[in-house]
Amino acid sequence: MSVITIYTDGAARGNPGPGGYGIILMYGQHRKEISKGYRLTTNNRMELLAVITALKALTKNSLPVHIYSDSQYVIKAVNEGWLNNWIKTNFKGGKKNADLWTAYYQLSKKFKITFHWVKGHVSNPFNNRCDELATTAADGTNLDVDKWYEENEYRKKE
Repeated sequence: MSVITIYTDGAARGNPGPGGYGIILMYGQHRKEISKGYRLTTNNRMELLAVITALKALTKNSLPVHIYSDSQYVIKAVNEGWLNNWIKTNFKGGKKNADLWTAYYQLSKKFKITFHWVKGHVSNPFNNRCDELATTAADGTNLDVDKWYEENEYRKKE
């Protein structure tokens, strides 16, 4: 059976600071790259937003989806059941990124997703390319606004 393969990475300069994500979608002979930068965000938000954006880009939900990420935060939250607990308790205790986790949770119901952790910044060419896409986006101009983060999380720090 065919599988959709996705590689994702997120980056933030300063954490919080300018950030971006990079995605590679692969199916058969098809390959698509996606990236976007934000003026103020965090690395974890970009790691998670990359996964959400990748899933939103898919046109088929009948095929298994394998997502490769170097983010322990994303992988463990899903694979070790943290996210299910956060959803059950409505993110009690101030768990961060509830907006993105809720979006991922709803979107994930459409797919059969398997997450795989890959060691970052080593010899995996797809992970390295995603890192390049994410950092280039973070360093770019005309950066988008991570509105939820700026209005909710960042203001708490001021």
